[in-house]
Amino acid sequence: MRVYYSLYGHLLDKARLYKGFKKVWKAKGAVGIDRQSLSDFASNLSDNLDQLFLELKTKQYQPQPVRRVEIPKDDGGVRLLGIPCVRDRVVQQTLNDLLTPIFEMQFHPSSFGYRPQRSCHDAINKATMFIRRYGLQHVVDMDLSKCFDKLDHEFILTSIRKRIRDSSILALIKQFLVSGVMVEGQWQETKVGSPQGGVISPLIANIYLDAFDQEMRKRGHRIVRYADDILIFCRSRAGANNAMVQATKILEKTLKLTVNPHKSHIAHSDEGVKFLGVEIGSRHTRIQPKKLSGFKAKLKGLTRRNSGKPLMEVINMLNPLLIGFSQYFRIANTKREFKKIAAWLRRRLRSLQLKLWKKPSKLHRELKQRGYKPLFSYIRMSGWRSSASPLACYAMTNQWFNELGLVNLEQVATGYVFSHYAEWK
Repeated sequence: MRVYYSLYGHLLDKARLYKGFKKVWKAKGAVGIDRQSLSDFASNLSDNLDQLFLELKTKQYQPQPVRRVEIPKDDGGVRLLGIPCVRDRVVQQTLNDLLTPIFEMQFHPSSFGYRPQRSCHDAINKATMFIRRYGLQHVVDMDLSKCFDKLDHEFILTSIRKRIRDSSILALIKQFLVSGVMVEGQWQETKVGSPQGGVISPLIANIYLDAFDQEMRKRGHRIVRYADDILIFCRSRAGANNAMVQATKILEKTLKLTVNPHKSHIAHSDEGVKFLGVEIGSRHTRIQPKKLSGFKAKLKGLTRRNSGKPLMEVINMLNPLLIGFSQYFRIANTKREFKKIAAWLRRRLRSLQLKLWKKPSKLHRELKQRGYKPLFSYIRMSGWRSSASPLACYAMTNQWFNELGLVNLEQVATGYVFSHYAEWK
């Protein structure tokens, strides 16, 4: 295993810093404690990169504390994010680009989170392969409490030092770890953890948790890990119990992390294994019910009849949501669910359009233009039941919505996404 003694000089390259900035720009992101936006930084880009280059070269670069942001979680808790300043994100991204190829070679093949050319689909496919092809249907689902916030600084640096002996690189990483956090205007020291929201934090977490991956590999366990979501696949309930004990010991004793005993559990694939938004079963993969209900709630919010927005404007707002949801969950066997959502959404849009037309005469005019002959029955233009009436369906056909450009979930192929890491059907 190659060890690198001189890397800091590669960081002193304005072209690398510019490449790092382009990635930060593409990722967008909020402002840090200095309130400088990406646009502000970009407006004087050359000078800002020159300043960063000079500070790094003279070893006078000092990262600023991150800005604390609280994001509500689905279970009612709060996820703590740390948002670095733009200039610090540029340096972190440049350093991340330098270190990633070095550590990529050693990572466990079943680790998928925050790695180049790997995705959630790859992780789901690998887990599915273990369950259905290998028959490992007893699955340990390990839940880590606030993983990023509890990473031990000394263990981080020790793990990195195995491959990187450049003291300047190690010192720079340590600076990011101990830069602190601003909470309501007050600086707080960070003795443990790497801020979730920092550009380099995912790589640090992968380096940290790779010790767990490799130890489980030595013990002959099949795992799939996506960041801090860990599944361990076993052939029997007794084996799963043993694996859970071993994994807990490694995570808590060696890595000094906290396993959530209330959420960590053993599942059988007949009941469905929850992972990355889906439930992997012995025969089929389904979307988790909470993901479906959350998605429908978003669609409902965009298609309210009292919004007063034109139909095309509503469709333009819906399409990015429909594309994102369908392209992610097409890995599941969800043809029936997609068909139900598509029909329900078209009914909501018919209801919205009836409300916009206001008078039955406009609906009747639309029907005449489509070749239907009066007499037409009267319907309430603002009633939800009217959106399912034959007149509304004749005036606003499924094909009509397709012609308007509404993404049709019924046309999305589901049940399989190719993966280089688990190729099978």
